[in-house]
Amino acid sequence: MLDHTEIAALFTRSDGEFLFARWQRPIAPVIFGVDDATLPVLKGGIEAVVTLAGHKMTEADPELGTNLMMFFVAEWDELREVPDLDRLVPGIGDILDQLEAAGANQYRVFRFEESGAIRAAFAFIRLDEHMRDVPAQTLALSQAVQLALLWSDEAFQNSPPLLIGPDGDVLLKPEIGALIRAAYDPAIPVMGRDPALAYRLAARVDRPT
Repeated sequence: MLDHTEIAALFTRSDGEFLFARWQRPIAPVIFGVDDATLPVLKGGIEAVVTLAGHKMTEADPELGTNLMMFFVAEWDELREVPDLDRLVPGIGDILDQLEAAGANQYRVFRFEESGAIRAAFAFIRLDEHMRDVPAQTLALSQAVQLALLWSDEAFQNSPPLLIGPDGDVLLKPEIGALIRAAYDPAIPVMGRDPALAYRLAARVDRPT
């Protein structure tokens, strides 16, 4: 299992800031840009991670309606045509310019409650040659994991959160699953900036389930 140093690294950003946050309100997802066969696979991935965390999903948030939006596009330019997207994600035009210049294939934006908890999240996935080769189940689980918590911008760059099981199925790494579960323990604050929080998370990761 992960020790406190490894956990701290997963929430320490490239600028050296430690920042942990989780969802507080139930998650109400909506997914755009996929066919009817893929939609339940993606929602199933979100539900699996939410269930693992001991958190909740809902059809609609009473205040926001939808608080988790996922957009799948062939080219970043398609997002420029989405009505009112600039109201949901201020500066989206400049963000798209940067994504195009970098040749990126995914990007996530989070919004936060006054408490610091995650209030809403937006995931943008460009189905480039690499992404088109990723099975829907793998893509669903990977995105769900990365939206469950406010990870470091460098988390999973060298070690992805998924693995291939003995029967060929894609699975969440046990240590990452245990960390997500620990992060949603009611005794853990919804947001934290003190790296010492990693010790509290590590203590819960080691607990038997």
